Amino acid sequence: MDHRLMFSTLEAVCVEVISALSGQLSTSYNDATNQLLAVMSRIQEHGRAVGALVAGFAAVYHHYDFDTETPGNGYRTLVKVVHSCVLYIIHKGRYIASNCGGVFFRVDHNASEMEAYCTALCQIRALLYLAQRLLNDNEHGQLYSQEGELSERFVKEYTSMHKACFYGRCLGFQFSPSLRPFLQTVVISMVSFGENYNKQQSRLGRAALSIFTSGKYVVDPELRGTEFERITQNLDMQFWKTFWNITETELISGLASITSNQVQVNLTLSVPGESLSLPLASDPSLTVTVSPPVAHWGPGPVNMRLISHTLREGQDSAELLALSRSEGPQRSLSMGFRNQRSSPSPWLLIHFHGGGFVAQTSRSHESYLKTWSRDLNVPILSVDYSLAPEAPFPRALEECFYAYCWALKNCHLLGSTAERVCLAGDSAGGNLCLTVSMKAMSHGVRTPDGVMAAYPATLLTTDASPSRLLTLIDPLLPLSVLYKCISAYTGTENESVQPIQHLDTLSALGRDTAVLLGDITQGASNWLQSLLNNTSASSPPATRSANGPQNAAPHSDDTLQCSKEFPEGFEPLRSGCLAEIRTPCTPIMKNPFVSPLLAPDILLKGLPPVHLVASALDALLDDSVMFAKKLRSIGQPVTLTVIEDLPHGFLSLSQVSRETQEASDICVGRIREVFEQESPPDTQPNLNHKNNSMVG
Repeated sequence: MDHRLMFSTLEAVCVEVISALSGQLSTSYNDATNQLLAVMSRIQEHGRAVGALVAGFAAVYHHYDFDTETPGNGYRTLVKVVHSCVLYIIHKGRYIASNCGGVFFRVDHNASEMEAYCTALCQIRALLYLAQRLLNDNEHGQLYSQEGELSERFVKEYTSMHKACFYGRCLGFQFSPSLRPFLQTVVISMVSFGENYNKQQSRLGRAALSIFTSGKYVVDPELRGTEFERITQNLDMQFWKTFWNITETELISGLASITSNQVQVNLTLSVPGESLSLPLASDPSLTVTVSPPVAHWGPGPVNMRLISHTLREGQDSAELLALSRSEGPQRSLSMGFRNQRSSPSPWLLIHFHGGGFVAQTSRSHESYLKTWSRDLNVPILSVDYSLAPEAPFPRALEECFYAYCWALKNCHLLGSTAERVCLAGDSAGGNLCLTVSMKAMSHGVRTPDGVMAAYPATLLTTDASPSRLLTLIDPLLPLSVLYKCISAYTGTENESVQPIQHLDTLSALGRDTAVLLGDITQGASNWLQSLLNNTSASSPPATRSANGPQNAAPHSDDTLQCSKEFPEGFEPLRSGCLAEIRTPCTPIMKNPFVSPLLAPDILLKGLPPVHLVASALDALLDDSVMFAKKLRSIGQPVTLTVIEDLPHGFLSLSQVSRETQEASDICVGRIREVFEQESPPDTQPNLNHKNNSMVG
């Protein structure tokens, strides 16, 4: 819908609703109807202001796209978020205008719905004012703020602005409708898990008890939003790691594997840290020595997972099986196929998983990797690099680079001749794909034939950008989480985090099962009580301001200073739960092997073709757009694909909806392009080579 038409429609709907409600005032409806009338008046006010802001962005945001065929940048994204919010209000408003006189019309429910979306529109309006400041102060075409002061002001706004509405009734309004039930499940699970986190129970036990305490968060979206805001405002890194690593347990991953594609090879490997000798890319008659990872605690093994839809020569060899580490009975070769070996594949895919450098392993990503192995008919080696904050930079990079070199040298064990090698990864893994390729060039070893990086983090600094403003409303990547991950990876996270407990063995699973049964008994006895206790002791009372409902909170001098960002008469809603965010500050953030967007041209020239797959609604969208522009500016082959309506981390959701599966298929298509590209003339396929035939 055209911007002007949409906002004129919003104005007309508000007038229609106000007129309809004014004629329905009665004794029984008086309070709730008056509330709804007040909400519609505030929506009118916000709509007029937001319409003018959107018109300003729409006039210029095309200047920030990668190219005319790839519309996508943070300014466009903010406008898209506005559209989603306003269209919902229009739809709901028309329903209210048509049905408010009906017997079954629930005025209280509809007032609460409109109140939530009015609050969301108010907060988005504040984000637009901040984005307007970025637009005015940045250089033409530059998405990231070059002034630390702007970034600091955004952080101050984030710490005090109300965000609970985006995790309650409005949860996931900007994403594809098919994902909203999943997002609701994640948020309810997290707040329930957080309620039971400090209890002396196993990880599975906490998850079990959370099932019985989740009822109140299902029936009370406001309580859910407030609790989620509290958790993410003052994030505990150990809690975050523990929650997301629930998917690493044998029980949960076993359930997930039931619905995933079956493969004939699924081996976990532990490769000893020993020096490797590889041919020099520029002169294969010479060799270069690759040292094992040594950062922080010296040499150690590198863990990997080999996934192959088809059993190939070398994959059941005694040499490879000697490296296998136990991970449960099903994590092995499919015994029925041992005598049906296929010939080695000419392709090899090396994968680095996402997780913010702090969580997850290849096990969390098995589902889509199995599908990729089937669709591409290729063996996949996924690297289980060490995680921060226990293993900050450069440990993960060293391990991934070592795994890459080991795979080149031992491709015959992996069922491949490695005539074509592609690196693939998402989020933090996408960052590692790029930096491993840069490290390969700097060491003089063969570079991969291409890179597929999905929603990669290419700038691990605190610089503000229009897409990073989305961290205020994103349930999967809040600003506090982003900053904690940056702090952990760059070594500035001082919080003590215990090493992850690996529930890999049957004995560990047995212990958890016993505790799980006890926790279920305890949870069942408290279930009704948890449903009745619909109030949270940590939730401050709600009050009303001129802009709508507002959690009572004292306004500090910093908050008053932030108010100057907004025009007179407007103030965003403030939270009663102020955030405590430590802004990462270390020179390591600007290391080109941490933030490849800041790498000098000499480190980027000669990279293989890079295929970036980003999401239009991702807070890291601008990372991909600016990195693609930088590669194109120095003549490097690069493509950028921007996918609509999906959140950060969509690869891990490939089984959730048709849209996420299609996005995964796009990634597969880009990987296939790497494998099927023509070899440059007079160059052996297994040597280092450059391909400049592709332009952005």
